[in-house]
Amino acid sequence: MRALSIAATGMSAQQLNVEVIANNIANINTTGYKRTRAEFTDLLYQVERVQGIPAQTGDNLVPEGAQLGLGTRLSAIRLLNIQGPLAETGNQLDLAINGPGWFQVASPNGETLYTRAGAFNISAAGQVVTGDGYPLEPALTVPTGTTGVEINQTGEVFARIEGQANMVSVGQVTLANFTNPAGLNALGGNLFQPTDASGPAVTGLPGDPSFGKVQQGYLENSNVDPVKEITELISAQRAYEMNSKVIQAADDMAGVVSKGIR
Repeated sequence: MRALSIAATGMSAQQLNVEVIANNIANINTTGYKRTRAEFTDLLYQVERVQGIPAQTGDNLVPEGAQLGLGTRLSAIRLLNIQGPLAETGNQLDLAINGPGWFQVASPNGETLYTRAGAFNISAAGQVVTGDGYPLEPALTVPTGTTGVEINQTGEVFARIEGQANMVSVGQVTLANFTNPAGLNALGGNLFQPTDASGPAVTGLPGDPSFGKVQQGYLENSNVDPVKEITELISAQRAYEMNSKVIQAADDMAGVVSKGIR
């Protein structure tokens, strides 16, 4: 019976939907995490009766045909690149982007990767790096003897050096943006990689048009809404149960037929 296979695709889809929701909830406290949403599309249709042709010679055209859908499948897991709330930390190397844009970091193989998580540190060599040791790009090096770092909203970096009255400019934070951020390839570790779907990175200064401003002493929290996720989890669970009941009903109907044959 086709109902069995159709309902099976529905159960598979809702299982994947629950897995996406579970990942969102698991990352509810991940800095800079962007929630994702599973999107589905219907499968091919089996034509039982074609519309737009005469039923018999000389008859009027059939106004409405009969097409039977064969289920559903995953079409995309969409990255919802919506601004998360900013949380004050007081750490001078914690940076948040208030608006669009991505920090640029260099991977060990020299590739430029992108992140919204701005929890930076200073390496033994004085470079500003991520928690995994990936240096910020363009490279920022804090001079020896620095007692404090100030970063303004446009990304200019100043160091307060012991024994000097005035602060010294040591670099500039730049941001990157993409035509289609949803097309970025998630690598884990809050890192993303550009693809043909995302388009190439366009760089600019914080505060420029199409770029957000940098907030020192803040981190961007996850944009996951726990209430929304629980609501969608309940909805997915109910949909899974309904599909399982369809399978049970189809199995009962097949059982009646087989008993009747015996």
